[in-house]
Amino acid sequence: MPPADAAGNRESGVGNRSTASTAALVDIPLSLYIHFPWCVRKCPYCDFNSHAVRGDIEEDRYVDALIRDLDYELRLPTPDSRFPALSSIFAGGGTPSLFSGRAIGRVLEAVAARLPFAPDIEITLEANPGTADAGNFRGYRAAGVNRLSIGVQSLDDAQLKRLGRIHGRDEAIAAYRTARAAGFDNVNLDLMYALPQQIPEQALADLQAACDLAPEHLSYYQLTLEPNTEFAAHPPLLPDDEAAWDMQLAGQALLARHGYAQYEVSAYAQPGRQCRHNRNYWEFGDYLGIGAGAHSKRTYAGGIGAGAHGKRSSAGGIVRRARHKHPRTYQEGAGGAAAIQEDKPVAAAELPFEYAMNTLRLNQGFTRAGFQHRTGLDAATLDAALNQARQKGLIVEEGGDEAGGQIRASAFGRAHLNALLREFL
Repeated sequence: MPPADAAGNRESGVGNRSTASTAALVDIPLSLYIHFPWCVRKCPYCDFNSHAVRGDIEEDRYVDALIRDLDYELRLPTPDSRFPALSSIFAGGGTPSLFSGRAIGRVLEAVAARLPFAPDIEITLEANPGTADAGNFRGYRAAGVNRLSIGVQSLDDAQLKRLGRIHGRDEAIAAYRTARAAGFDNVNLDLMYALPQQIPEQALADLQAACDLAPEHLSYYQLTLEPNTEFAAHPPLLPDDEAAWDMQLAGQALLARHGYAQYEVSAYAQPGRQCRHNRNYWEFGDYLGIGAGAHSKRTYAGGIGAGAHGKRSSAGGIVRRARHKHPRTYQEGAGGAAAIQEDKPVAAAELPFEYAMNTLRLNQGFTRAGFQHRTGLDAATLDAALNQARQKGLIVEEGGDEAGGQIRASAFGRAHLNALLREFL
């Protein structure tokens, strides 16, 4: 893919259309995120946009809102906008597995009628073991979902109780087996460590139990206390930093022995099973977001409108858009600007940090050519930050200053990622 020139002007890779007459998306991979905001019960550590369900979910009403929202997004910034084929779709939450296979099928059919799919598109749906249903799992698979991500979090009953989960160890294992029986050959398990009162030996036993199930992918991440959560207001007793570090290192070694290669801070995969959707985020790709609280990131060539509310930009650039979080507000406004809470171009001065914050999570890091292509900025923009990071031992460069040379966090930089990212502010 050709890099942008210094002015950020690029041809769209779709239809070779002139930016003088249409909204041209830059030739950057495109994904779709779909948010389902309800869950059975809000977990005390969760800061995602999730809402405890009261009564029955009006599936059709929410699906109708999603479809109206997608139609509106696809008209921005002009009705004749062209889009590349979707490389991935991710249904997240909340708990998407509260919805029936029929409802998920309606959403995916609507998306397919409006956007082209890559031949090997990855379609992921998040599932809670406490809401696992064999009929629904078969329905998801029949609808086109080909990857299931199961929020196990732990396989220790005592820990699951402390975490406020609605399932136990047996339900988690049963959900995994139900996914296999439904035909899913690509399954991720979410697992946390540094849990309340947990010691390294317990964390390792938990991870070993997950590895014994042999999923294709494991997301292994540390529990953190996030603002505006019950755990933040009433903190449980967590392992200290040294113990958490020991858990991380021992976990990485165990995962490697089981054939899981780390490719991102908390992502481990068997060969060929990295999560394409999340990689697109981390590689600073583009994505559409529909649903309550969903976010979009879109990159435009020059000469087009930049915002949903009539803002214009002759230089093009990157636009971020966020929906209202509350399901009622979102559903009432879906299909128009009333559903949009925030819609703004990303300032050029913010792009180096945004790019680094994503790409340096990946073990492979990034290249100067990749930075230039995804941001439209000259690679020299990074020189001062890279020089400082290099002097502090936070980065490793392979291939020197060549455009294709790889820039990644060093082992020291990965252990102090926040310090590394501050160099790009």
